[in-house]
Amino acid sequence: MNSHASLIERLTCQLGQLAVPLACPSQELRQLVEARLDALPLPGRGCTLERWRALAAVGACDLSLAKLYEGHTDALAILHELGAAGHAEADTPSTWAVWAAEAPSARVRLHVDGGSARISGTKAWCSGAQDVSHAVLTAWAPDAEQPQLVAVALRQPGVSISTAAWQAVGMAASASADVHFDEVPARQVGAAGAYLARPGFWQGGAGVAACWLGCAAALAQALHRACDPASGRPPDAHRLAALGRVDVQLAAAAALVRETAAWIDAHPQADAQWMALRARQCVEAAARQVLDETTRALGATPLCRDAAFARRAADLSVFIRQSHAARDDAAIGGQLAQRHTPGVPAWTL
Repeated sequence: MNSHASLIERLTCQLGQLAVPLACPSQELRQLVEARLDALPLPGRGCTLERWRALAAVGACDLSLAKLYEGHTDALAILHELGAAGHAEADTPSTWAVWAAEAPSARVRLHVDGGSARISGTKAWCSGAQDVSHAVLTAWAPDAEQPQLVAVALRQPGVSISTAAWQAVGMAASASADVHFDEVPARQVGAAGAYLARPGFWQGGAGVAACWLGCAAALAQALHRACDPASGRPPDAHRLAALGRVDVQLAAAAALVRETAAWIDAHPQADAQWMALRARQCVEAAARQVLDETTRALGATPLCRDAAFARRAADLSVFIRQSHAARDDAAIGGQLAQRHTPGVPAWTL
């Protein structure tokens, strides 16, 4: 068994021992990091699918944990890609986040004096801020046209965290806070604009869909169990039809995710935006249908009496909104429109 398969097997084994839904996803993240179950293969290195299988496994367990785990492993990949992997090395295992949202009313400023960098201002949408030890985030130097990535330790003076604005029901345990920095020391990572320009940006963006897919598949399992003849329940044609529709959607989404992973491995330095967005939109559509079909077929019972099902349904409906909906559809169409060669290979056999 290769090392990546062994890691996924160990990860799946540890996740299987957890009581779902989790009471404290941040504590479980620390346990995964301490067990070195965050050492995923880097995207675009030939094992992208194995990386995404790990993300899907965590998503099937708990989406708030998956949000933190995906952010942590994405941060490690970013630091490696931009030549700053040493920032993540320490005697005590660190937990990381990536905070790159640019809310109109919240921007972090970067001041560089010689070799010393400091950040000030507020960063919004900071998942896991109360619990992670470090973050990679975007900051803006004076008169800059593109953001600069910085790595910052969060357990130091000048860092304050507020969760007052976080009123979520779905994804509640991911606790996306506002973080304020007051002249906090930081280290620059890569050059200005490197966060968006690097190949790993869209490679990582596609990986988020693996978390969604894992959770959607876990929800679908509840419908599958309800249709199992061994359950002792009489056959229900409506449930069987719902299961058939769910199977078609999930199988198609999984096939496209596998195709996307193979494409990224074959073109590691290429712009993967089109492939990534296509995979994300396909998985989002499948997830929405799974949510609809399972709740219509099973009724209110699992939403009211099955804590794991109810948590997954609430979390998934929020997490897939990380998609930009019609704007992402337009981005896919825009890229297709710029291709002057008639026909699209993916549409034909």
